[in-house]
Amino acid sequence: MKKFYPFIAFLLLLLGSCREDEALIVSNSTQVTLPLVGSEVKGFYQLNEGNMGMNRATIDYFDYTTGFYTRNIFSERNPHIVKELGDVGNDIGIYGDKVYAVINLSNYIEVFDVHTVQHIGQIEIPNCRYITFHDGKAYVTSYAGPVEVNPNAEIGFVAEIDTTTLEITRKVSVGYQPDELAAYGGKLYVANSGGYRVPNYDRTVSVIDLATFTELKKIDVAINLHRITVDARGDIYVSSRGDYNNIAPNLYVIDSHTDEVKQKLDIPVSGMYLCDDLLYYYSVAYNSVSGQNKVSYGILDTRTKEVLTDQLITDGTDRQIMIPYGLAVNPETKEFLLSDAQNYVVTGYVYCFNSEGKLKWKTMGGNIPGHFAFVGGN
Repeated sequence: MKKFYPFIAFLLLLLGSCREDEALIVSNSTQVTLPLVGSEVKGFYQLNEGNMGMNRATIDYFDYTTGFYTRNIFSERNPHIVKELGDVGNDIGIYGDKVYAVINLSNYIEVFDVHTVQHIGQIEIPNCRYITFHDGKAYVTSYAGPVEVNPNAEIGFVAEIDTTTLEITRKVSVGYQPDELAAYGGKLYVANSGGYRVPNYDRTVSVIDLATFTELKKIDVAINLHRITVDARGDIYVSSRGDYNNIAPNLYVIDSHTDEVKQKLDIPVSGMYLCDDLLYYYSVAYNSVSGQNKVSYGILDTRTKEVLTDQLITDGTDRQIMIPYGLAVNPETKEFLLSDAQNYVVTGYVYCFNSEGKLKWKTMGGNIPGHFAFVGGN
């Protein structure tokens, strides 16, 4: 294979191998561990992406107070929604008493009650990607145009949503095919990928002034940007996917006070999760020449920018995981969750490890599990 296109082309290849006669997962509960008494964190929602074009996105829920993991809970609580959740669940977040699930190819945000899982509403945004929250608002990135590799693909935007009314209040244009975003210091930082315009990727982070909702500048970082998060000192971490060939994935640090890149960390990152001063990460670095994935894990100390360990999992369970696809850290217990997408076609798994990296429990998830949101404890 001479060329590997990001996100869209990869999912299109997967779609061709999907088993169309495979039934949707039915709701069921399994006790996977003992109840956790007295925890402020009551549970977590887990969004399964589902194969592209199959309307197979589903939501699971784990209850720390009972130790039960419930699959496909959204469909069970909302039987009146004919097509269930929709096509490709890309991100999930909780703000107040509402959960927001970003359903990429169905072009909307599904909003439901955090306690009852009952549908509240939908917010229509074309080709929506990721979500974050700040001061009563939700901010969502959009690729804007259709799903296609196109050298003339249109520029993306960020939509601002009032979390009380669920109305879109403002929009601002950013770069091409914007992905994750983070708010800090009165500004919004948006990682632009340019993935549809391969090989002419975008390489910038857009800086948005939240007061005026205008783009202040674009920071030149690296090609094909994806993940972004910010630590307590205002250092912003943004990952580059590279070009899946000659340019390797990497992690960069932006100083939010100067809005300039201050460090290249030489760490490949596909997913990351910041808990206190520790940045947990994993990487699935695909190379189109070799046709192989190189998988790695680690924890970065954001105070020193030093890697504390490259052995996130310490009991050998990592040998069971085919494709790590999602990561989250319980802010209270410091145990961490890791999902396995398997081959992207069959049902995936959710793993829970204690703070020392030893397996606590494992359970079946849905099709391409990978997006977590904790209930309580924040």
